[in-house]
Amino acid sequence: MAEVEPDTIFWAVIGFMWAEFLWEGYIGRRQRAVYRDSTVVPPELDGILDQDTFTKARLYALDKSQFGSVQGLFSQLLSTGLLWALGYRIFWGWAADSLGYLCMEEGEIVTSLLFTLYLSVFSTLTSLPFTVYSTFVVEERHGFNKQTAGFFALDQVKKFFVSQLIQAPILAGVIKIVLWGGDFFFIYLWGFVVLITLFLMTIYPDLIAPLFDKYTPMPEGELKGQIESLAASISFPLYKLYVVEGSKRSSHSNAYFYGFFKFKRIVLFDTLLEESERLKLRTEEEKEETKEKESKEEKKKTGCTSAEIVAVLGHELGHWSMNHVLKNILIAQVQILAMFALFAYLSKSGPLYQAFGFTDSQPALVGLMIVMQYITAPYSALVGFLMSVLSRHFEFQADEFAAKLGKAKDLKAALVKLNNDNLSFPIYDWLYSAWHHSHPPLLERIEALKKFQ
Repeated sequence: MAEVEPDTIFWAVIGFMWAEFLWEGYIGRRQRAVYRDSTVVPPELDGILDQDTFTKARLYALDKSQFGSVQGLFSQLLSTGLLWALGYRIFWGWAADSLGYLCMEEGEIVTSLLFTLYLSVFSTLTSLPFTVYSTFVVEERHGFNKQTAGFFALDQVKKFFVSQLIQAPILAGVIKIVLWGGDFFFIYLWGFVVLITLFLMTIYPDLIAPLFDKYTPMPEGELKGQIESLAASISFPLYKLYVVEGSKRSSHSNAYFYGFFKFKRIVLFDTLLEESERLKLRTEEEKEETKEKESKEEKKKTGCTSAEIVAVLGHELGHWSMNHVLKNILIAQVQILAMFALFAYLSKSGPLYQAFGFTDSQPALVGLMIVMQYITAPYSALVGFLMSVLSRHFEFQADEFAAKLGKAKDLKAALVKLNNDNLSFPIYDWLYSAWHHSHPPLLERIEALKKFQ
């Protein structure tokens, strides 16, 4: 790398950025053509989607895609402009000047933390108009947004400060390891990241997630009993069962599990439940507010039956049974180790830093950001595609696992309901789907489930 000119590195980075952007734009345009042209429910969707829901899903998808293309162009121009103006060097200079103004010692760790704070503020401010528009225009227009302006503002502030509080000590540890670790610092750095990942996976659900959403133990009843029976039937070590109040944020649905060893938790979004089940989780005051709200607007029945929810969880537990989560974690850790090793190899390369405006210093954090975000970008794009292929394979396996538990019919019904509730458009351009989808499209999943019915 030492013999490569800084200008060559700079233009190679810019070239790949725009090549990837144009590729994404091309396949995105192909998919928007599908949204525009597919105006009538095709025969293979008979009994799955009615014309009204199909049209709503098509318009929602088209709206999101058009908005995404504008946001993507802005982000691309901003990123290019930031590199062209040597933005990293400017932000680093601001951080150093701030420390001088405050009469503080200009150490690399403190400067790096202030540098990332300034970058975070810049990123938050430049993305905020798009976040607001997406939430209060796109999602609102199609009936998904449930946030008030006050809730949204508080949520954004909490996210920013919580992320900074978590990020700062981790970055300080990373820089310290790079500076003190010698020639094999990348091994120590990888070990540190593994420990931090496990630590955050442990504390996030219990200490961090509740700062943003309300988690309630699932009340006693038929649904809870069925879920516990399902877990027991496959020896899943269910420790606790929660319902998260996602309906204050959005009407989109989800379910997941987390935890280590014998302390597994299952979390259902309240939007996954039918209204009768949701009411059991609310206080009397919340029930009255719900009735008053529903009296003022047309209420569409959403959510899944108990049997369908159990089928969805059968799919999720299939991921656990076949160690899909563990496999993904191991693959991710191998990738991280490889990137850290590459960074170690390039970390002393002057031209690498000079290409981004650092002619008189080589900050460890900046070098790591350059390698992870720009130098390995082609490799990351390829790996991302391969991981999507693997993820789709895992999804089919999890569907099959649920089907072999006798849940094929209920899982199919749940997939259709969730597709309709979330206004997911079921028709995709093959190239767009192959590149982007980590989950198989609805029609492919239904077709695969037919052999189990």
